Amino acid sequence: KADAQPVPEWLCGLRLEQYCHTFSEAGLKTLWECRELTAAQLERMGVALPGHRKRILRSLQKLLPSERGMEGEMEREGEGWEEDRPVPRERTKFRAVQGTMCTFYILPSDGAVVHRWVKLDADYLRYFDSEKDVYSKRIIPTSSITGVANVGDQKFEVVTHNRIFLFRAESDSERNEWVSVLQDFIGPARMRPGHELTLNPCVTSEIKGYLELRGLRSKLYTVVCGDKVFLYKNAEDYKMGIGITSIDMNVGNVKDMDKRAFDLTTPYRTFNFVAETDQLKEQWMEAMRDSIAEALSNYEVAEKIWAEPANQKCADCGTTKPEWAAINLGVVFCKRCAGEHRSLGPSISKVRSLKMDKKVWTDNLIQLFLVLGNERANQFWAANVPPSEALSPTSSSEERRRYIIAKYREGKYRRYHPLFGNQGELDNALCINVQSSDVCETLALVFCGADVNCETGVPDLPSPSVLAAFHGQNLQVEFLTLNRNTETKVAMHPEHYIPLPSITHNGFLFKTASMARPITERKNKEEFSRRWCVLNDGQFNYYESDKNATPNGGLKMREIVCLVVNPPETHGYDHSFEIYSDAERLYLFGTDNPETMREWVKSIAKSFIPAYAEELLQQDFERIGRLRYKDPLNLESSRVGWFCLAASTLHVCLEDSHGQDSIDLQKLLELSRDSEVLVLVERGRTLYIEGERKLDFHGWVAAIQRAAGSSGDTLSQQQLTEGDIPVIVERCIHYITQYGLTSEGIYRKSGVNSKIAALLEAFRRDARSVWLKEGEQQVDDVTNVLKRFFRDIEEGLFSQEAPSWLTVTDESKRISQYQHLFNSLPRVNKATLRTLVNHLYCVQRFAELNQMNLHNLAIVFGPTLFQTDGKDYNAGRVVEDLIQHYVIIFHVNQHQLKRQLDEITYIIKLRDNLNPKTGPASGDFICTVYLEEKKETAEQHVKIPATMTAAELTFEILDRRKMSVKEKDYWCCFEISEKEETERPLHYQERVLPIVHSLGVDSHLLVKKHYNMEAMLVYLASKVDMTKHGMLKFKEERSLLGLTTGSFNDRYFMLNHTSLRLYKDVRVSATVVLFGRVCVCVGGWVCVWVWVCFSSSLFYHCPCRYLCCDTQTEMREWFATFLSIQVRSNSRATSRSAPLDTRMGNVSLIPLRGNENEMRNSVAAFIADPLAVSLIKSLLGVSFKPASTYKRSTDVENRVRKVA
Repeated sequence: KADAQPVPEWLCGLRLEQYCHTFSEAGLKTLWECRELTAAQLERMGVALPGHRKRILRSLQKLLPSERGMEGEMEREGEGWEEDRPVPRERTKFRAVQGTMCTFYILPSDGAVVHRWVKLDADYLRYFDSEKDVYSKRIIPTSSITGVANVGDQKFEVVTHNRIFLFRAESDSERNEWVSVLQDFIGPARMRPGHELTLNPCVTSEIKGYLELRGLRSKLYTVVCGDKVFLYKNAEDYKMGIGITSIDMNVGNVKDMDKRAFDLTTPYRTFNFVAETDQLKEQWMEAMRDSIAEALSNYEVAEKIWAEPANQKCADCGTTKPEWAAINLGVVFCKRCAGEHRSLGPSISKVRSLKMDKKVWTDNLIQLFLVLGNERANQFWAANVPPSEALSPTSSSEERRRYIIAKYREGKYRRYHPLFGNQGELDNALCINVQSSDVCETLALVFCGADVNCETGVPDLPSPSVLAAFHGQNLQVEFLTLNRNTETKVAMHPEHYIPLPSITHNGFLFKTASMARPITERKNKEEFSRRWCVLNDGQFNYYESDKNATPNGGLKMREIVCLVVNPPETHGYDHSFEIYSDAERLYLFGTDNPETMREWVKSIAKSFIPAYAEELLQQDFERIGRLRYKDPLNLESSRVGWFCLAASTLHVCLEDSHGQDSIDLQKLLELSRDSEVLVLVERGRTLYIEGERKLDFHGWVAAIQRAAGSSGDTLSQQQLTEGDIPVIVERCIHYITQYGLTSEGIYRKSGVNSKIAALLEAFRRDARSVWLKEGEQQVDDVTNVLKRFFRDIEEGLFSQEAPSWLTVTDESKRISQYQHLFNSLPRVNKATLRTLVNHLYCVQRFAELNQMNLHNLAIVFGPTLFQTDGKDYNAGRVVEDLIQHYVIIFHVNQHQLKRQLDEITYIIKLRDNLNPKTGPASGDFICTVYLEEKKETAEQHVKIPATMTAAELTFEILDRRKMSVKEKDYWCCFEISEKEETERPLHYQERVLPIVHSLGVDSHLLVKKHYNMEAMLVYLASKVDMTKHGMLKFKEERSLLGLTTGSFNDRYFMLNHTSLRLYKDVRVSATVVLFGRVCVCVGGWVCVWVWVCFSSSLFYHCPCRYLCCDTQTEMREWFATFLSIQVRSNSRATSRSAPLDTRMGNVSLIPLRGNENEMRNSVAAFIADPLAVSLIKSLLGVSFKPASTYKRSTDVENRVRKVA
């Protein structure tokens, strides 16, 4: 019954929950106990606002009509509560409808007399400059008055808690009358027990604080409360309730002004406010606009609409007490969704307020919304919403916009009528249906294409609305009238979501209590409880037993974000799985039957995975769910993707891609975590996975890191390179090739056992993070790590076919049998065997240095690779055959093999030349270098020693051709790539031989003038620090999951001595670090090519980024900054002093020109270069003075020229 309804529930329905404590203190617990309440009692209880008192009494009148007649109370409330307010006797000459008023003389403390018009009503005692004024000079709540007393000579005083106000009337009788009236207001009954410390009735203010009011010297304490704005002198006056004035917001308007100012405009005065910050200004304006809306609100319509339970929640996001509606669509929604509905335009959604647009809400329209209701309307509008696209009260504006456009403009989620697409049948069905009361069917017909203005075939009843009116169907007429001009999208949506078949499953499972943190310990059987679980229609419920009808708890499928299958025997029950919800809760279920668990996992996964990600269900996954991801070129916003982890492969279905993609986690170039972002880097593509919820994201991170590591002891379970070679094998071979091929007895010497074990353990833990460096690891330790790895690997390098390899005896067919056995090996074993034999072939080619010929290598690696005891002669014979016939068995390109051996030769010679103990270099390499342009007449064949620098090569070419060099000529050696159409100037100290080795068939060296050098030097001389930033056009080879970017995009870049950072724009804080080691080239007029190296190995892929400038000058400045930073941070030590000459493009040696200040800055930059200073000192023994010691610019120029 209504009279038994609890007071808190009733007040929440009225949206007056702030008074729950007030009613509780008064001892009012049920609605029946409130039946005798009056407006005066409510005021004494603390319900200060008249509008709130009206709402309470109106509700009581409706729910509990009494014999006393609540209507009278309501009328009195509207008339100012005449029964309760003090009424002066008839002889008093001042009387008014709104209260008691009179002219008084107010006596301030300084003795001056101020003439004021004073007004008294039920709430306040106020005084004004004159009776025509609207806004008072002082406002005193009657509840704060503690005493009134005569003080003689027509005077009386009004005493509050902290102040005394002295008044003087025009006569003694007037004074006595006022004293009598005021004393009636301050009776004992006015102060309720437990009164708050603050005596201000506006204790539930929306916002309060200091605002500057233009025209006053000091700030005023301002309070927005309900439908009024109160002004106080300071915060202390606010606490005591002694204010200046109040502004009724039903006549107010808020207007934005310049800077931090805004105006509150009323018909009587404009208040010019200034906030302390722009952010506070927005908050104040928003609060005042809400106050205006509250003042203009009428809850009568809203309460009638909310009488339908389905209308008490937003039709789009589920927010409670929605206050807006689309009158033509038949749905009620919240304020945040209303903004997105307005953006659709009135031709699609006619948005009206339940509280302010009272005239719109006719009885027929209200009845229409009660008949339809959000639930029945959504049976059409939201019949096919995928769980991943559904809104929640916390959804962002972007998500709301996307959803509401899809729902109402595109009709993506609607329930298509069986007659959809047949216009004639739709129109006929509409004409028939409007004669009945089924408005829901009419809504489905109209928004599936039926014409509301179609011909009915009856001359006297030409349209469906007239036909409906004839049959007395007023609600049909109302709906058709509202949709007379509504746009309807009749095309079938191409991506229309077809819900998955309803999954039904039930049975007993064992469940633990839900948790808010990850499970880190084994759960014993005693911690599980047996529950009857039911999955039906997108709802997963669990019951005490199969006899119970009320569930203990449950989950909706759209709330599930992740499903995890635990390895067997993880917990007390052998087979268990975990469910993660978007409310950051974890549910653990277990069973002893593996089939039972598989059926439950399959059913749950089918119920919450969307249609476009169904392919993921085909995987034998250990973890599946929803995560957010970011594109490297758009790190500002994230999107939803569905991820599935199966073994060491991460399968991905992204919302904007077609089909499924996969990432082999064991082949990642980089796997790192930055805060709540997991970065996965493959060759040419990068994926940023973002943590939306910490609980399941931490589980994803741990699982991906575990899957990216070595998952077992076989070759295929190791961390692999892109070529399917274990990382440990490739890195050991690279290290030995660079530093150990000349080591005598390589692979026969023993290393230090402790170091070998530690290094092998580091590789097994995470091979991707182990980098072998000269000086930190010894060659013998690395060779023994490689041998021990192959000796201990499960199933061996030759897998289960090892006996077949050992039984090959026929001399004539041996090679073909080896080829057949090689082709039958697993993919990883084939790639590893080919790489290892290639390495051993190279080792034996340098046997004169390392003393490891074919026979010696076979003795070492036969037992190791076949994992025998060393007594089987055939193991060594097979290894010897593989090395000896490497080219034939593995179909090796001899040109590539020769190039590889040449490179190794160059590496050995280079190391010999750098090592003084090995003696002088011999057998210099001869290279073709061109002068100024590539043609036969410009060819120069030059011997390239290992120590030759770019400067020495340039001098030699110029000297050969007897080229005269002018004073301001800058000659430089360039690396030219014809394929990429790029060129790179070599630094004067850069070694030439490594460059020659790395040249492709489309590349060559060219010596020519560097025409941009002078401009670059001038630019660098003017810079204090080597940094640069600005907008550039950017493109990379491939973006997220290999998708090409297609064109250049504007991005903001910052370059400093450590990194080049990319920003979405100037305001975005998220960055992408583009390089640690880079190679920078120039292409065309305004393009810079940046190759990014992720490792120190030359064999790794180097993704290429393209930066494009607007002008050649801008490109020159960026390029100069790149080179200058690289020279300063990556300068190499040389075996002998490099010659210096102003002809060369040395950044530090700057010909000085310009005014004195420019020269001083240039000299300061010149001297600050430690490399230049040390080299010049070593050559000439010259010491530099600070730039400030030079008196004239000519002194500076002469000094520097002399040094040069």
